[in-house]
Amino acid sequence: MKNILITGGAGFIGSNLALKLISKGYQVTVLDNLSPQIHGEYPDKSSGLYNQIKDKVNFIEGSVTSKSDWMLAIKNQDVIVHCAAETGTGQSMYEIEKYVNVNINGTAIMLDILANQPHQVKKVVVASSRSIYGEGKYKHADFGFIYPKHRTSGDMDTKHFDVKYCGCDNLELVATDEESKIHPSSVYGITKQNQEQMIMTVCPTLGIAPVAFRYQNVYGPGQSLKNPYTGILSIFSTQIKNGKGINIFEDGKETRDFVYIDDVVDATILGIEEDAADGEIFNVGTGVPTDIISVANGLISNYGIDTTVTITGKYRIGDIRHNYADLSKIRSKLGFEPKYSFDKGLKNFTEWVATQEIEDDNYAKSIEEMKSRGLYK
Repeated sequence: MKNILITGGAGFIGSNLALKLISKGYQVTVLDNLSPQIHGEYPDKSSGLYNQIKDKVNFIEGSVTSKSDWMLAIKNQDVIVHCAAETGTGQSMYEIEKYVNVNINGTAIMLDILANQPHQVKKVVVASSRSIYGEGKYKHADFGFIYPKHRTSGDMDTKHFDVKYCGCDNLELVATDEESKIHPSSVYGITKQNQEQMIMTVCPTLGIAPVAFRYQNVYGPGQSLKNPYTGILSIFSTQIKNGKGINIFEDGKETRDFVYIDDVVDATILGIEEDAADGEIFNVGTGVPTDIISVANGLISNYGIDTTVTITGKYRIGDIRHNYADLSKIRSKLGFEPKYSFDKGLKNFTEWVATQEIEDDNYAKSIEEMKSRGLYK
């Protein structure tokens, strides 16, 4: 299986995956619409992600919402790695039609072609997301493992940010495994759940092996510093480099599992190459939760720039409190082990950011968009 199509292959994960596959001797085709939100208005000049692959892959500028673009891209491919998606929890709560059209309808078009047109595709790997777990998994002293409902505005307005279950908030956070309850708290999460389920359901009926990777919060050198809707490390970095203070949501104690780009690429290649991955769903992360205050302080320390950090108590509708990955399954079935601790990965990331031009800080605009719709409080 030497011919691989990567949708969204000019994006952060897709472009890094493309380069690693090329180094291993694969022939890579990329289908990408070069979204200005990620690549800027003139990708040839402003997008490092695009420029690092454009002369090394068969590049098709097009959209996953176009059947003709899909038909062109799928021709002669052995494997499809489906990364193309609109991303951003907050933005998804008001750009609903766009997120559904790209993430769900785009995937449906691909599957419709595979079901009804001649092709040679043998495997489809989908970039799923930890967002489908919603508020994640906890342990209750009386009820055992439980899955709390989404937090309410009523609680968060009074600065009570922890999840509750049956009135109890003294819950023990545990790692989320692949058998955990699926209950996304954002439109983005719903669309990723739908993508994953369609692929895992349809592909086996066509004799195509499906593989799904539920990525945690991916970061690293090359991450878009232009996009104010995703990537807290990029958002904070742009604010620091612009001499602005960092405003942290809630109480700063919310946690995420930050996984380095090289580890994500390595895990994805295991999914492409290993038969043991066929028909399976895997978490990809580090298995370590890191709170947002630690992220901010780590960035400030690495940049050596004195920056004000404000714990605002503000919150976004659709955000979760905590989530981190249980890696037992991907370790046992694929032998995956993350190589990068957060400290090591953060050092690499900040060293790269220091070499980049300072981008305009558009984060305030994105917050105003949410605030005007009652999604930021």
